[in-house]
Amino acid sequence: MAVHQFNPNGYFNTIGGHQPVLHISDGDTVITTTVDARGWDQRGESAALRGNPMTGPFYVEGAMPGDTLEVRLESMTPNREWGWTSNVLAPHVVDPGTALPPSEIVRWAVDVGQGVAALEQPSPGLANLKLPLRPFLGCFGVAPSRGQAISTATSGEHGGNMDYKGFTAGVSAYFPVFAEGALFHLGDGHALQGDGEIAGTGVEISLDVRFSVKLHKGKTIRWPRGESGTHWFCIGNARPLDQALQHATTEMLSLLRDNYGLSDTEASLLLGQAVEYEVANVFNPAYSVVCKMPKAVLSML
Repeated sequence: MAVHQFNPNGYFNTIGGHQPVLHISDGDTVITTTVDARGWDQRGESAALRGNPMTGPFYVEGAMPGDTLEVRLESMTPNREWGWTSNVLAPHVVDPGTALPPSEIVRWAVDVGQGVAALEQPSPGLANLKLPLRPFLGCFGVAPSRGQAISTATSGEHGGNMDYKGFTAGVSAYFPVFAEGALFHLGDGHALQGDGEIAGTGVEISLDVRFSVKLHKGKTIRWPRGESGTHWFCIGNARPLDQALQHATTEMLSLLRDNYGLSDTEASLLLGQAVEYEVANVFNPAYSVVCKMPKAVLSML
């Protein structure tokens, strides 16, 4: 199990069958960096085209369609002292006709040592605002099926731009493998973000990232899954929102059958009374809904 230090010198604005930048093996660890959603690097300089440029892809030896790739997110640390957001909600998350100001980019001071972010030039009402950092990857995943290259603006069965704030350090993400080598991409770092990404941005920032991979041969899943210290979860990516919820719930049914041996009736009874949901994103072309099951409940099985 090797540890690879990879310094990117190019990025992709699609997730697909691009030439891999590094071959890695089951159990290996990669230490690398990402640029932010506009392509700005740790020096604040433009290093890539805007639109969630991806570091990678990383080719995982032995990964084939029908397998599952587990990506352990070991650490994600902002590597510069500022991030940026939009200053206004997306028009479609409020009632039609609601008056909203023009959209502008606003900078936030990011203090990794103190673990907080604050507006660089706050208005009087937000002068004392300091929010805790919660770094995560907004966009990451594997090459999709049928040789597609899918824009990093959106998401699907392969992962992509899910913008789920639960993908923090210590969490494992699971992706269905559709292409030889899996071809794992990552980027779109956020220092923090609220549920839904309802302003169209988190606090966008470049990151130092450390992750490891584990290959589950012959284990087939349909949608991205995740495991934290407290929950198993599944993510559905689609629009309208109810379709995303359907995908996430169906994947959780499969997880409970496959991992815990429950029948459809048993899984339904459990989900009906113990399920939790999060709306991860309602800004992107595909919305993202997270179906969660507490491990405290699963420990009773």
